[in-house]
Amino acid sequence: MITITKKEEKILNQIKIFNLEYEDGIPESLIKIEFGIYEYELKDILGELAKKNLITHVDSKIKLVEFEKEIITVDSRQEVIIADLDAEENKSLEIIEDLADENKTISKYILEGHLLYGELKLSNFRMYHIILSLENKGVLKLMHKIDGKHYLLVKN
Repeated sequence: MITITKKEEKILNQIKIFNLEYEDGIPESLIKIEFGIYEYELKDILGELAKKNLITHVDSKIKLVEFEKEIITVDSRQEVIIADLDAEENKSLEIIEDLADENKTISKYILEGHLLYGELKLSNFRMYHIILSLENKGVLKLMHKIDGKHYLLVKN
């Protein structure tokens, strides 16, 4: 699932239309003229679409990338962040459930290591934000044991 804003969706739809006509890549200036937007705003939108692997953007040429994921459109950049975080929380929770022992506990450092360097490769900020969010939702609870800090998986 890929979450994009309404502006990004409009530009992506136009790229899909122009993609049939321009095999070597759609000129960036054509999109700018079509929507009448400022260059910096277009660069930001194209950058976000490229980061989500929906397009390639090289030398002011735009090409559509084949993708099979579902695209969800939201109103603002903040809603995109929230939707992405929720998806990452769900993936993180799956990892936590796999790592938890029979007592439903997991070492804080093992959990952080798996979130940072495992499948998700989260940034420090994102990892701590997800853990804090799961704690606030009552899914995880921080515990102090003799051998260090652990999390208790309250819900599964």
